[in-house]
Amino acid sequence: MHILLLFPILLPMIGGLLLLCVRPLQGKISMRVTSGIGLGLTALFVLLTARYDSLALPVFTLTDKMTLVLKMDGVGRLFAVLISLVFLAVGIYSFEYLKHEEREHQFMGFYLLTLGALMGLCFAGSLITFYFFYETMTLLSLPLVLHERTPEAVAAGKKYLYFSCFGALCGLFGIFALAPYASTLEFMAGGTLKDGEGGAAFVLAVTFVMILGFGVKAGLFPLHSWLPTAHPVAPAPASAVLSGLIAKAGVLGIIRTVFYIVGADTLRGSWVQIAWMILALITVVMGSTMAFREDVLKKRLAYSTVSQLSYILLGLSCLNTEGFVGALSHVVFHALIKSALFLVAGSIIFKTGCTKVSQLHGIGKKMPITMWGWTLVSLGLIGIPPTSGFISKWHLGQGSLDAGLGALDYIGPVCLIISALLTAIYLLQPVISGFFVGKDGYKDVVDMEPSSVMWVPIIVLAAASVLYGIFPDSLLRVIQSIAAGILL
Repeated sequence: MHILLLFPILLPMIGGLLLLCVRPLQGKISMRVTSGIGLGLTALFVLLTARYDSLALPVFTLTDKMTLVLKMDGVGRLFAVLISLVFLAVGIYSFEYLKHEEREHQFMGFYLLTLGALMGLCFAGSLITFYFFYETMTLLSLPLVLHERTPEAVAAGKKYLYFSCFGALCGLFGIFALAPYASTLEFMAGGTLKDGEGGAAFVLAVTFVMILGFGVKAGLFPLHSWLPTAHPVAPAPASAVLSGLIAKAGVLGIIRTVFYIVGADTLRGSWVQIAWMILALITVVMGSTMAFREDVLKKRLAYSTVSQLSYILLGLSCLNTEGFVGALSHVVFHALIKSALFLVAGSIIFKTGCTKVSQLHGIGKKMPITMWGWTLVSLGLIGIPPTSGFISKWHLGQGSLDAGLGALDYIGPVCLIISALLTAIYLLQPVISGFFVGKDGYKDVVDMEPSSVMWVPIIVLAAASVLYGIFPDSLLRVIQSIAAGILL
């Protein structure tokens, strides 16, 4: 059964290579069939693999501590299921959206290759394995940002690459620096540092460098600016997975470093925890403020992602069960919600050409299904009960109050409330101007709803985000069991 770990990685990569290299598969119909089979089989094998509690597959050994190994655990299973299903939904949407784009087969080829690299991240069993797939994922996702090949896209792609490489180098430095202090670089719940080494000042400094390095991908201040640069120029499906999933590779890197190598006990009460939480709180408020002030629709959503990803980092920085449960819950809910929001933005641009919020007056009358999808997921991101965002933010607030860091315990919930208010304003503004248009808004209304290939994935993601808010017990039990295993 251990060989099952290879299928979710190899299947999409083989499909991507076929689309890029085999000309008969590059036609519209054959491209969609190949892409659909690759996405569907990946999701199927992830679900089959997730049935097993623990799988491990050594690939090869570099040294006694540096091994390339695939392993299944609770965190990897959660991320893999989420990524494979959202990639499937966004991929289906892409079939219609890419009609107005050139080089569809190239986009879908790199889309599948990126999925394979993300599956490798999820099933990585050591820091070496994680780093290998982390760099691979960055390089394979770069063409998604560059797809339109405009000067703006090239500039954004360069910025994405430079920032990502800097973050990855910080991670690589941490791997070599921590190796002498760890009994193994394979992931173990609770950490692998040798007894007596955990409190060393050098280890704390290295850990902070790694948090900053992986925080680049997660948009942590002050290394966040690639996100609002890359999203407006990338096609909407690329923006959806960049924001909802690829950026969370940084979150996964921090989880693996802090909870599976260094150990939460090593950082609890240290200057690293305090600095980490302060940076997360700054990013939460700053991202929401910038989104509030931004008129370009996709750039507004990009700044929103900066803020929302730091909700997750805030929960992790609490180093307690409540914060961890809130963080992983928000990983799931944000992936569903933000992917749907970017798909809505793409649908609006696809059908109307409007790229700014100020241009969306009456859009709810022209695209009612699409905008109802926006409305539902917006309520979730704001955190209005009974939507899913309320569940994660409740646990995040509780985790912050229990962090034991003095005034920061109370500043955390205050920042969450301020951010929620700003989120309500910048997400509900298009709803109000889109649906409440006055008497004149009902004249000459033209139906501009996209085809069902585009709006069905939006509604599915929106429905999932709402249902998880109403029935969160099964997901919370999974996350609580993960937290119980690493926060002893």
